[in-house]
Amino acid sequence: MMFQNTLASLPDPRHRLRQWRWFRMAFRRHASEVRDAFGIGYEIDDVSLARVFFDWLESLDELRAHLPMDRSDLIVLAAGVLLRELLRGAPVDDHSAPGQLSPAKQTDEKASGMADIARFWPEGFLYTSFCIFGVSAVSQQDGDRPVEPGKFAEDLRFWWSFKENAKEMPSLAIPFLHRMVDREPNWIMPDAPAVGSLLHPGRSTLRLPA
Repeated sequence: MMFQNTLASLPDPRHRLRQWRWFRMAFRRHASEVRDAFGIGYEIDDVSLARVFFDWLESLDELRAHLPMDRSDLIVLAAGVLLRELLRGAPVDDHSAPGQLSPAKQTDEKASGMADIARFWPEGFLYTSFCIFGVSAVSQQDGDRPVEPGKFAEDLRFWWSFKENAKEMPSLAIPFLHRMVDREPNWIMPDAPAVGSLLHPGRSTLRLPA
């Protein structure tokens, strides 16, 4: 995502991110990294962020109670649920000046492409990159390979589809996040574990990019 995963530097990210003080610190640090990389003027409402955080913890307790699954699947699903709650709670606003030039525009083609995505949907990009970095940090703690964003994470058309669909149904953020980290999404029951692509492409009602 063109900047450092600061969550990976947290000791014991799996448990730290379930503590409000650490969650708030990590989210603000990540927002600062994205701001520096792309010149976006984020403003964070801590009251709304706290509501998102505690709604997320409540949802995680329900998932663990009713959806036993592989640990790696649970990590990705937990990140998707957090993304859903961030989109619902909307704790961040973009206050960038009109026409503000992102520093990333002046580097290379890939950085420029990511800058286009970040500027297209500043809040969604912040939320999504934070969740992907969370998956990567916790996976590393478990001794697995770091999770890297896949090709869809760099496709502006995919982000357009993500934004349009998640606006109408925030739960769809979960399968969209799965697709971004190269996991099979569950489009029919997005709040459930990913069990493969259950929806035949020809019958999809989602506005997916061509």
